[in-house]
Amino acid sequence: MSYRLVLLYGLSALIAAAVLLPVGVLLALGLGSEVALGAQALEIALNTLLLTVLTTTAATLIGAPLALLTTYTDLPRRPLWTGLLAAPLAVPSYLGAFAYFAATGPGGEIQGLTGLPVPSVDGLAGATLVLTLYTYPFVLLSTRAGLRNLDASTLDAARTLGMPLGTALLRVVLPRVKNSLAAGALLVALYTLSDFGTPAIMRLDTFTRAIFVEYNAFGLDRAALLSVGLLGLVAVVLLLEWVVGSTRERPGRTPRLHLGRGGAAAALLAVGLLLLASLGMPLGVFTLGVLREGTGGFDPAMLLRSASVSGLAAAAAVLLALPVAYTATRGRLGRLLERGTYVGFGVPGIVLGTALVLVGLRLDFLYQSIALLAFGYVVRFLPLAVGNIRAPLERTEQGLVSAARSLGASPGEAFRRVTLPLILPGLLAAGALVFLEVMRELPATLLLRPSGFETLATHLWAVYEAGYFGRAAVPALLLVGVSGVAVALMLRRERSHDDALI
Repeated sequence: MSYRLVLLYGLSALIAAAVLLPVGVLLALGLGSEVALGAQALEIALNTLLLTVLTTTAATLIGAPLALLTTYTDLPRRPLWTGLLAAPLAVPSYLGAFAYFAATGPGGEIQGLTGLPVPSVDGLAGATLVLTLYTYPFVLLSTRAGLRNLDASTLDAARTLGMPLGTALLRVVLPRVKNSLAAGALLVALYTLSDFGTPAIMRLDTFTRAIFVEYNAFGLDRAALLSVGLLGLVAVVLLLEWVVGSTRERPGRTPRLHLGRGGAAAALLAVGLLLLASLGMPLGVFTLGVLREGTGGFDPAMLLRSASVSGLAAAAAVLLALPVAYTATRGRLGRLLERGTYVGFGVPGIVLGTALVLVGLRLDFLYQSIALLAFGYVVRFLPLAVGNIRAPLERTEQGLVSAARSLGASPGEAFRRVTLPLILPGLLAAGALVFLEVMRELPATLLLRPSGFETLATHLWAVYEAGYFGRAAVPALLLVGVSGVAVALMLRRERSHDDALI
């Protein structure tokens, strides 16, 4: 093993240790805390579990049929509807919660426009509704990936033997994609456990909301202990996701199911209502806010601050991801170090923020600094950069690098002139995804930002707390646009595959 590779392994180990440090600090304080949570902790845990179970169940019941509809049927303009049905991923769930909170109830936007009284959407029911609308695409996309790998011959054989279509789908198709379906459902559960904005806006006491309340009340011991409890639930979900994995079959002829005119009309109606609830509601509320309030109250400096810290975090994440991704392609130890950096992505933002606040309190020069905020972003989203860089590195032809070295190029020159041009698209994609995710991150920003440092996401939270919803319109639409770019990058391969099938 060359000394350069040893150096890269050492650097990757330091990066993995830095990612794991906040979690270690939090566990040490939380498990060593002598405070008691009392009966309130049981209520918080029950609310969190109920919200997770209800949201996961509802998202699965919506996402799985939509996966069948957009994969196997002759739905008109199927690729278009597939993209639109995945588009709710472009709306951060806290924006959806904000829109429903502003639109429903006495004096809400709907009553103001129609004069009709509309019940408030809040509590457990409201949080479940909002999270379901913005997480079902996880199940949709995961199940579609499994369905596209199935061959039509088994389904055709079942139909030939007289099995009704519905029964054949349940007994023949569903068991073959159960792992993909479960993987999507577990992603929904992980997102629900980690979400802070939706339960907070819907006024439901879950772990994330309780942690934030304790932090604001200077109860850091209690916040740390609650964070440990939430981490335990997240660890269970991550373990289940790792065990479930996914199954792949040799792709064959894709089944095609004929809907008929009536079936197509019913399907389009259902899809239209779902999109109206998930996309139409927030876009309508925020557009109405712009028309009513204008853009005069928007401070462009917020956008500049959001973009600057997002750019800083993206650049740092790409630079740190390079050695981790490289060593991950060189052996088992590198892959183990890579898995260590993935811990931050599984830690809820509110928990990571609490852990880094504790670090900042012990290191005064870091407390409420841009450096600590950027570090939190890097810990949270480093896996996005590593994954996007590792894939092109694995495809890089090592023979080209060896040829360059044999012609007298130094390792640095070979990297600059051969490897770098080959992995540049991956570097750009990694930086773009980290930048876009940082722009929309709310809980970690609320806890770690310097005093007076307001971003688009934190401005939305301040507007919600002040009850001045009209001031949320411009930053909300900007965040939806930013998130839309992230979703477009994620769905690029999906669209290319669908276009090939038409």
